[in-house]
Amino acid sequence: MTTRMDKRFAKLADAGRPALVTYFMGGDPDYASSLDIMKALPGAGADIIELGMPFSDPMADGPAIQAAGLRALKGGQTLAKTLQMASDFRKDDPDTPIVMMGYYNPIYIYGVDRFLDDAVAVGIDGLIVVDLPPEMDDELCLPALEKGISFIRLATPTTDDKRLPTVLRNTSGFVYYVSMTGITGSALPDTDKVGAAVARIKGHTDLPVCVGFGVKTGEQARAIGASADGVVVGTAIVNAVADSLDQSGAATDATTERVAELVRSLAEGVHTARLAVAE
Repeated sequence: MTTRMDKRFAKLADAGRPALVTYFMGGDPDYASSLDIMKALPGAGADIIELGMPFSDPMADGPAIQAAGLRALKGGQTLAKTLQMASDFRKDDPDTPIVMMGYYNPIYIYGVDRFLDDAVAVGIDGLIVVDLPPEMDDELCLPALEKGISFIRLATPTTDDKRLPTVLRNTSGFVYYVSMTGITGSALPDTDKVGAAVARIKGHTDLPVCVGFGVKTGEQARAIGASADGVVVGTAIVNAVADSLDQSGAATDATTERVAELVRSLAEGVHTARLAVAE
């Protein structure tokens, strides 16, 4: 079966450019503003959307995304509302792939079977659950695959050739290469090392390889996109939201446009990424 994700990557391959994968935190700073941001992403140039599931103990996230999650939770965001956000988005956009990203605890509490049924119903294409290693595939990964939802695994600089086949075993949709050790929002990685890592991973899989952690500008997206099948941007987008809020922490008239402006510049970078190789 050809999925929405497969179609999007095939279309981009025909266009000769990588994907722009944009992460934002569902419900930050409130439901309505967050939905407006989500709806604006494709028009600004996002090819795939990562929808963050807020959680109170996000161990892999840097300060910016931790703060976004806390703002969302304070604003009343729940996993049910995050699923509803995807449903509301799908009313106007049947084509853009949506990947829900977060941690297992909220899904476990919600109920795995219930969550997967609801995720299918609202048009979720993939899951990134950062605290479920391959040894726990029975918990969520395999049930998700049975429902037709891709389970996207993370590879890191410390994932060696011995470990990589295990990581890739039940991965689908794309591989998310975390380009540095540490938390989100760190400095931009060495692009030469990223290119070598992407080539190494591609020696083990035919799946697209998307690179994230550290990309903040269009020029950085261009550099990473020269070798990757996709460029993932999260912290910069979350910071754009935070920087637009008023003193009380509420969204302003500029919030959505601030994010869209950043995404447009990132999109320009990925659209010209393969030109960097030619140069």
